[in-house]
Amino acid sequence: MKKNTKDATIIGFALFSMFFGAGNLIFPAYLGNKIGSQFLLGIIGFIITGVGIPLLAIVSCSMGDGTFDSISNKIGKNFSIILTILLFVAIGPMLAIPRTAATTYELAINPFFPKVPALLAMVIYFLINIFFVFKKSSVIDTLGKYLTPTLIILLGFIIIKGLLIPIDKIVSTNAVNVFSSSLLEGYQTMDAIAALLFAGIITKSLKVKGYNNKEMPSMLLKSSIIAGIGLAFVYGGLTFIGAQTVNLTLKNVGKTEILILISRNILGDLGPILIGVAMGLACLTTSIGLLTSGAEFFEKVSKGKLTYKFNAIIISIISLVIATLGVDKIIVLSVPILNVLYPVSITLIVTSLLNKLINNINAIRLATYTSLIFGLLSVIPEVNLNFIPLSNIGFSWVIPTIIAIFIGCIAFPNTYKKN
Repeated sequence: MKKNTKDATIIGFALFSMFFGAGNLIFPAYLGNKIGSQFLLGIIGFIITGVGIPLLAIVSCSMGDGTFDSISNKIGKNFSIILTILLFVAIGPMLAIPRTAATTYELAINPFFPKVPALLAMVIYFLINIFFVFKKSSVIDTLGKYLTPTLIILLGFIIIKGLLIPIDKIVSTNAVNVFSSSLLEGYQTMDAIAALLFAGIITKSLKVKGYNNKEMPSMLLKSSIIAGIGLAFVYGGLTFIGAQTVNLTLKNVGKTEILILISRNILGDLGPILIGVAMGLACLTTSIGLLTSGAEFFEKVSKGKLTYKFNAIIISIISLVIATLGVDKIIVLSVPILNVLYPVSITLIVTSLLNKLINNINAIRLATYTSLIFGLLSVIPEVNLNFIPLSNIGFSWVIPTIIAIFIGCIAFPNTYKKN
């Protein structure tokens, strides 16, 4: 095997592991349950935002020095700092960490120990987090190396069996706007945000292997294809199997309940136990990693004024409070936040990828701020954006952002950068 092919494969598996968040697995199965016979359209939409954009985010960062700073600093240093903080808060104490705790409780504890109070279970969960974050032990990393493959094998078996021996027939749910709602559902993985923040890890590993900046995009593209195939198989498979559960569930079934139902129907009574334990431990390794990254980031951005341990404790407390809301309410909370952060993130990703075509600095800045403004306006109930094309399907920011690029190029004709 050629060196670049071998390295691309290794990086591809690393990317897969990076985006393979245990908490993400509740979304494709739930999506399938809601759209039924339109599952193929749903799979395409979910994969675009849940797999495609995160991988493109990695490639876009490689267009600079491999970090998010290299594509956000062109908008402005203060903008870059503030946006990075907001992104870290989103994938940390506001959404991702609480979701791991709530998912663990709903999948791994409540089904088997219903008398254990949610608050008590989550307090213990975060005390375990704090222990490993403070100790910086390699135990949890070693555990994670075994947990991810175990979970993948378990899910692979569930998906293959679900493909060969369906749980039930797939029926229509009369769902509307399936494609657009599937795109928005893919936001919930939060992997595009994570990709922007952790892109430096991947590009640094390639530099260590001897690849220069010109070779980086090509290597990352190859790696992304490998990771994308794996993620598409998992997300697509779970969406398809979720579509088989339409007749087996009530109208207002919860997201975690779908996964429990699937595991029981395919693996028998042992299924919920296996999937619950595997998912719970995988969520724990994810939250420890996020908590560690967040604590280190805020120590760095505060120049040491906020210490690592102080940050870890504060993030844990905030996460605990939000986690008690439960998975479904956390997701409701995340919708407006992600609807603000994703447009500006996608704009930065696309303009970086198209840097040879769109290289007017002020046009890029105008487009970025436009996407941010319309993202904000879209989540304010009192603001009616229905007159804008695509607003009825949740993408009111797209057309104004494209127009902003053209206006910027016309209004600032002498602000082109050299590629």
